[in-house]
Amino acid sequence: MKGLIVTADDFGAAREVNDAVEAAHRRGILTAASLMIGAPAAADAVERARRMPALRVGLHLVLVAGRPVLPPAAVARLVDEAGCLRSDLARVGALLAGSREARRQLAAEITAQFAAFRDTGLALDHCNAHRHFHLHPLVARLLCEIGARFGLRAVRLPLEPASVLRRVEPQSRGAAGLLLGPWVRALRMRLRARGLLAPDRVFGLRWSGQMTRLRLHGLIRVLPPGVSEIYLHPATGGFAGAAPGYRYREELEALTAPEVRDACRDPALRLGGFVDFLRDQASGEPLSAPAGRARRSAT
Repeated sequence: MKGLIVTADDFGAAREVNDAVEAAHRRGILTAASLMIGAPAAADAVERARRMPALRVGLHLVLVAGRPVLPPAAVARLVDEAGCLRSDLARVGALLAGSREARRQLAAEITAQFAAFRDTGLALDHCNAHRHFHLHPLVARLLCEIGARFGLRAVRLPLEPASVLRRVEPQSRGAAGLLLGPWVRALRMRLRARGLLAPDRVFGLRWSGQMTRLRLHGLIRVLPPGVSEIYLHPATGGFAGAAPGYRYREELEALTAPEVRDACRDPALRLGGFVDFLRDQASGEPLSAPAGRARRSAT
């Protein structure tokens, strides 16, 4: 059997993103969303999520290239002159390695974001980090340790098999996966040691912001057995802070495309959120779809 989690990242970044998440869940195949709890439209995202109980919502930790939940003065080592979290991942990584105060502030910010998510009353389905910054060993350790206090059970492991991509587009190289390999293996060992669960594979790295309907349809048709996650960045249009070159509207159209919905009607495929499927992974039982939670096909 095959389990598929279809996730929208950056939930709460803007009304345009929230509109797309709601449309893709109600009219398409979207089963999960990763919430930026401190983003400008986070409150609107939470209200929508409360009206969509079948949508599984997780925490999208923002530790770079965004605004902190704590006052900038409380995380002064992590922000720039404008009070925004620094965007240079290599520089932030070096700062964390050399500054105990920066590490203390990072732990405080991660705790604040988990606490803010808890305060929404939404069930925590999963956690990942903006720009996959949870691949950094220190961030990974803090995410696991702090997340445990807030009921964290599942984390995205950005392991994308190039062999599957090539079945959709033979010219795809999957170079990002090769570069991330050592970091991914270290994160996988940490998650296992902590008893945290992750999908068997994730798709969205190579085609980040470019998950067209042809690519999404192709991936669904060639998914290997086990649990897979496909993540996208849908939006109804441009918005403040949008990433250059991202095809937001096309990704929304992919999530609601008739051929994509039809592909999800495969009787061997189950759709759901992290908690819907990963409990089978933990018990060693065959993949199943818990009644009333996972969806066999798009509705």
